[in-house]
Amino acid sequence: MNASTNDFVTHANRGDGRDEKSAHDPTVSHNRRDTREPSPPHLGKLMAGVVVILAIGVGAGLMPRLHKKALVVNDTRELATLSVSVVNPTPAKAAPPLLLSGELKAMAEAVIYARTSGYVRRYLVDIGAKVEAGQLLAELDTPDLDRELAQARAELKRSQAGRQMSETTAKRWSQLLGTKAVSPQESEEKQSDVELKRATVESADAKVQQLEEVQRFAKITAPFAGTVTARHLDVGQLVAAGTENELYRLAQTEKMRVFVRLPQSYARAVSVGQSAQLLLPEIPNRTFEAKVVRTSGAIDPASRTLLTELEVDNAQKELLAGSYAQVRLSEAKPDAALTLPSNTLFFRAEGALVGIVGADNHVAFRRVNLGRDFGSAVEILSGVEATERVVTNPPDSLVDGAEVRVSSQAK
Repeated sequence: MNASTNDFVTHANRGDGRDEKSAHDPTVSHNRRDTREPSPPHLGKLMAGVVVILAIGVGAGLMPRLHKKALVVNDTRELATLSVSVVNPTPAKAAPPLLLSGELKAMAEAVIYARTSGYVRRYLVDIGAKVEAGQLLAELDTPDLDRELAQARAELKRSQAGRQMSETTAKRWSQLLGTKAVSPQESEEKQSDVELKRATVESADAKVQQLEEVQRFAKITAPFAGTVTARHLDVGQLVAAGTENELYRLAQTEKMRVFVRLPQSYARAVSVGQSAQLLLPEIPNRTFEAKVVRTSGAIDPASRTLLTELEVDNAQKELLAGSYAQVRLSEAKPDAALTLPSNTLFFRAEGALVGIVGADNHVAFRRVNLGRDFGSAVEILSGVEATERVVTNPPDSLVDGAEVRVSSQAK
């Protein structure tokens, strides 16, 4: 029993992690404490410092090489990029005021013909006379028309008498029909005869009215107020209706119309309401103010011109209808075309081209339509805008889409 107790004590001491010798040996206990202490921190800082020093050394060695490489790349790109000079398109010089030939015409003009045949009994006005609307100008004798009208009136009276007789007969036959003295068919025939006579009266009356209207044309009157500009009749002259022989010509001249033909290039530069000046060769130091009132709205395919009408005041009667005049359209200014120096153009199979430098400094070839050649400059009708940059003296090595460097820009 004692032995078992000693064994238990021995095992208990071993399970405590210390044997008897270690418990009493101070040297062993001191060594154990040394192995549990942490390593000093100076070693980690030393390693970090070494890494930083190495990185700085490597960076200091690579930076000059990278800088030199970038300089070489930049210089190579600069040498490879083509230097060009550019210019902006400029508007062409303003054209002088447009001066065109015009023809003066009366505001209203009428040729008076005969509407009935007869002899001139008298005429009351001559050329240059001022007349009012409805004023009597001349009278005609119409003997043939008078006889025809008298015959028509006689026919009307005869028809009216026949109608009255037919109406009386039809009324009597209607009364006899009530007494069975006549048949219904005979009574109906008399009623139909009444309708026939009434139609005959209406026809005769229409004929009389027609001839009376024609007879009124024996008095020739003015259709509107104006001036008599021509007279082609004399007393006793035979006048036939339906012919092209005019009797009078009447015109309103308080205002005059001026007709000009605009070239197609100026067709869009003129609008209603624009002012113009009228010049007469016989009055060299005088101008008359005119105004555009209308245009035909279509180009004449034969002359490629636009018929334009102007209006000018003629209260002083200084302008004569039918006169030749010159019309100066000072406000008619077509859209100004752009011009480019001649050295900006180069020609390929597709036509005249220019090089346009875009915002990214890349060149784009563009076809242009040429206008007038001014020698050092050329008119450009279409293809470029005023804000675009155009290459001057384009070299043969320039290709579409190439990157360029703008060295100078002309103004």
